[in-house]
Amino acid sequence: MKLQIRARQRGMSLFSMLFVGAVLAGAGVVGAQVFPTYLEYLAVGKAVNKAKEGTTVSEIRGIFDKAASVDYITSITSKELEISKDSDQVVVKFDYSKDIHLVGPAWLVLRYSGRSR
Repeated sequence: MKLQIRARQRGMSLFSMLFVGAVLAGAGVVGAQVFPTYLEYLAVGKAVNKAKEGTTVSEIRGIFDKAASVDYITSITSKELEISKDSDQVVVKFDYSKDIHLVGPAWLVLRYSGRSR
């Protein structure tokens, strides 16, 4: 009688491949919804830095509104900006949240905040 020693098989089963694929697909769907909000956050930061060059509150809000219309910023308006002075420099702060519906009653809430440099 010959004994054959079978080499241990390596790899993933079909079930584990489907599970990993589903997890990666879910992460891709969520990532595809989060990425545009992050790009908008970067655009808001750029607009706020541009707006701080103004000298009056109304001028700062006007500069931000123009930059927001060019960059398609819809999550925040110039009325929601917090404008203050620190020493001789104008400081413009912002804070807003973005809600992303995932599935059923589940939502992903992203809070973005920042200030001018």
